[in-house]
Amino acid sequence: MTPGSDPAPESPLPAAPDLATHARNFRLRMSVIARETEGALDMTRDRYGRTVHEGAAAAARAHRDKAAVEAYATHLAPYVDALLDAARRALDELPPARHLTGWRTVLDGLAASAAEIRQALDRPAAPGSAVRTQHAALWPHLAAWADHGSIAANLADQNQHQHHKAPLTDEEQQAWTERAQAAQRRGELELTESWYATDGHPITLAHLIEDDDSRVVALRGDPDAPGWQVIGHFAHEYEAGQVLPAAVPPGVLRADVSEFNRPVPAPEVSLQELIRDVIEAQHAGDASNALLGATQRGYNAGPMIRLQELLETAGQFASALETVQGRQIAARLTALGRQIDFLTREVHDAAEDLGATVAVLPPHRTPALRVRPRPAVDTTPPTPPPRTTPARHR
Repeated sequence: MTPGSDPAPESPLPAAPDLATHARNFRLRMSVIARETEGALDMTRDRYGRTVHEGAAAAARAHRDKAAVEAYATHLAPYVDALLDAARRALDELPPARHLTGWRTVLDGLAASAAEIRQALDRPAAPGSAVRTQHAALWPHLAAWADHGSIAANLADQNQHQHHKAPLTDEEQQAWTERAQAAQRRGELELTESWYATDGHPITLAHLIEDDDSRVVALRGDPDAPGWQVIGHFAHEYEAGQVLPAAVPPGVLRADVSEFNRPVPAPEVSLQELIRDVIEAQHAGDASNALLGATQRGYNAGPMIRLQELLETAGQFASALETVQGRQIAARLTALGRQIDFLTREVHDAAEDLGATVAVLPPHRTPALRVRPRPAVDTTPPTPPPRTTPARHR
């Protein structure tokens, strides 16, 4: 049997939780491979992030591709069809929710990637450059399983972790909700953890503090928006986890994100290096160039531009949370981004003015020697001054 073939008919397939475990083991192995590869690729770059050893970088990627194929063949290949079947069955049984269409598309994509990988494993290329080319072509499919196989694993595992909310009567739910709302107004409702259930509704755990006594409660809905309710109260988080609906994989900020297939980072000069350039500068133009480097735009963007990009991206993330606090924080980050943009333009103008001064530091700013000159070998060191013992007072 080749690594990509299905198990023999007489071999019983693992249960759904075990199928999910195989997918998670593959992701863990891919995480190790990705870390090792990043470390190897870092050794091929200069201090600005530019690749200067192309051969070593190509060898690192080839080693990564080969290790990923072997990891897939070991942890996932014999079980991938059964895993996808179990995930699809579970998906068909879930209540309607916004995310189900996207999950179905992910499962279809994983199935297509599995078919591509199986075809290559059943017909391995000849050793040498051909097999390296084949493994490189498989890497996007292997990365897709490492990135998104958790969705298939979670679905296959749904029956094992299909919890139901704590049984509260309407009166109990209303009473506990009012108690939690009162604690929130007092500042004594401490949120601790949040996740989404399969129906697409958020669930949040919180400590409800009353008279120096704390109780774990579960909230359904956005705690900062009207309409949230308490759906259960528990002695501790473990008890809550045994009763409440299980968490589903969270979403992503951008649909094309890939933890295992990141783009090559653009070269950049660190802020520390720019500061050092100013400290070591003697001409106004050199200090000006350091400031201009911080405000440079485009592919080789400077730190101030990257900071603005960070604020903008973090604002998009906060808004994508679709919560009251998330929208408020997004507005704050957007305002800060505008301030950084204004500051960047001011720094750029100041840098140009500094460069236009055509000036140098005055010579009276003399350097200090970091190493004192040693006396000549044939000279006698000066006699140290006599030591005096200070008088002691009682």
